[in-house]
Amino acid sequence: MKHPHNIAHEAYPDTHHDTYSRTIFGFWLYLMSDFILFGALFATYIVLSDSTFGGPSARELFQLPFTFVQTLVLLLSTLTVGLAGASAHRKNRNWTIALFSVTFVLGIVFLWMQLHEFAGYLTAGNGWKRSAFLSGYFTLVGTHTLHVLFGLLWMIVLIIPVCLEGISHVSVRRLTCMRMFWQFLNIVWVFIFSFVYLLGAKIV
Repeated sequence: MKHPHNIAHEAYPDTHHDTYSRTIFGFWLYLMSDFILFGALFATYIVLSDSTFGGPSARELFQLPFTFVQTLVLLLSTLTVGLAGASAHRKNRNWTIALFSVTFVLGIVFLWMQLHEFAGYLTAGNGWKRSAFLSGYFTLVGTHTLHVLFGLLWMIVLIIPVCLEGISHVSVRRLTCMRMFWQFLNIVWVFIFSFVYLLGAKIV
């Protein structure tokens, strides 16, 4: 009779499920610490949101149609990265590469739109030094933008070995962490869109 611990469990992507579980748990802890960081930035922004110091308010500054399209792009990338993660668990190399590539392109589009928005504000003289409101806005949204940039670079680093060597239990573990990170960024952006853009424009 086989020992229960020697029986492969279908919930794990490989027989090294102890390492997989510890890695995912550790990454969850990291995401929780990042959530605390964003929580502090949200609290700071809320306190400073009305301190315009004679500069433009959120209602005057934000262009909701543009940000709505930006949000749809990032939400679509949530779908593609989820499918990419599922393909990696099924050891489907071609679909994994294709779906992570689509996610990467959508991330680039989102990043370009965000940088375009920042550039428009800075060109008009509405930088982070203009008011406490703009300082809080650039700090919060800028931190999210840096996370997106890091996620895109991380995606490149993880996909190259898959293209060259195929999918292993190590690459599945790493791609799962990548998927969790990207979906976390989408959750944070939903909060940013709702509480910064929609509430700032007095839509909700």
